[in-house]
Amino acid sequence: MARGDVSHTKVHYKTDSGEDFVVMVDSVNDYQKWLGDKTVPLAHVVSSFKVFTTNRHGAQGILESAPRGILESEFGTANEDEAMQTILERGSVQEFEMAERQGRKNDANGSYATH
Repeated sequence: MARGDVSHTKVHYKTDSGEDFVVMVDSVNDYQKWLGDKTVPLAHVVSSFKVFTTNRHGAQGILESAPRGILESEFGTANEDEAMQTILERGSVQEFEMAERQGRKNDANGSYATH
């Protein structure tokens, strides 16, 4: 059975200081609806209520949880929900896919060759 082969959508925002922030969203359509109508609950838009940073490595950098101190210095608040709204309003949408991969699922089972 193949694993992977999944598409994801994220919103990337680069601040004036050069820090990169990312929020994962469920779909572009839901995100566009939210941009036009803020009464749409964020729970219908975002995959998780977590703000990520790439430590100035661009949109494709390794995602790490954004520390409260960085959120406060960049957005004026340590509240992730408020920072997330700013990222969603000012950021750009990026879609990416995880490649399909094949392989054994448990190498601890030993050799699969017939004896």
